[in-house]
Amino acid sequence: MTENGKVTIVQDENGSVIRVSKSNPEFGHVRLTQEKVAFGAQGWVNRKVRSTLIHGTVEDLQSIGIADQTELPGHIVIREQLEAFSSSNPDRDLKIAGDTGIVCCKMGEPIYRKTFYSLDLDEGDTLVAHTNGDSIREANGTETQKVTISKEMVEEMTSSNDEEEDKSTRRNKKVDKKEEVEVEMEETSPEEVEVEENSFEL
Repeated sequence: MTENGKVTIVQDENGSVIRVSKSNPEFGHVRLTQEKVAFGAQGWVNRKVRSTLIHGTVEDLQSIGIADQTELPGHIVIREQLEAFSSSNPDRDLKIAGDTGIVCCKMGEPIYRKTFYSLDLDEGDTLVAHTNGDSIREANGTETQKVTISKEMVEEMTSSNDEEEDKSTRRNKKVDKKEEVEVEMEETSPEEVEVEENSFEL
């Protein structure tokens, strides 16, 4: 489940809504932000502030009256794919795993990630699952941990209370031959930090 905040127009340091390109004054862009709060299946609350840019000619941006607005309808969506969004600068939209610097990949192919403003509230995020989780966990210093569980503990966890003895009595029994089971446990943590699109000019 996800709760969306309002799409907010962000002014620049001079209070301007339309940010004119320094390299070509005929073009400009408008920066938008939106807070999204997601409630994951494993109980994690994930709050993110997404940002994106609307590009166009300065004339077109002025004609739609966006300079007089502070909020817009719709929402900001994420689109991920295995093809670069930009042929001239493909590395700009690579999906990076948090602060690790590692590019998220699917079967060796890099994943590209970009945010877009959409008026269609039914449009959801388009995500591509990465397959290089081991290298990302290693970079984060999160390794798979092994926990040793005795046979007695396994029986205690799997038996029903009405058919077995009291737990305290069972723990005090001596086991003639100790048998152990190794169970791999991975730390439960939220997904990597969401990577937001950086501002750039045409």
